[in-house]
Amino acid sequence: MANAVCMGAMCACSFGMTPSALVVTPENRVMLGSMPMATIMDYVPMKNIMPFGMCSSLANPQVAAATAAALGVLTPMPCVPVTPAPWTPGSPLVLVGNKPALNSSSKLMCAWGGVIQITSPGALTVQVP
Repeated sequence: MANAVCMGAMCACSFGMTPSALVVTPENRVMLGSMPMATIMDYVPMKNIMPFGMCSSLANPQVAAATAAALGVLTPMPCVPVTPAPWTPGSPLVLVGNKPALNSSSKLMCAWGGVIQITSPGALTVQVP
């Protein structure tokens, strides 16, 4: 079983250069300890998913343009996450506000090709399937 994820969980992107904290707003009113519990719907860029420092994905138009300007030398640019779909798979058995709970084994895809994963769930006391 995986751990339940809450506000402050640390995330990493495969093309990002620094970790980022997951932001979970308390709209579902379910707390894990003293922090709001996350669902698979906590995927909105710049609300829930913060930038990962610099992006090194050539699928990112800013990185591609900077790399072309540098004559083919990979030139990372500031990360602006583009996450069009919810986390997958989440927890099929545990619902938070009628949405599947987010567990530490879930992944989130960025439109620029990055895979975002939970590196630290924020709470280690509650496990969900």
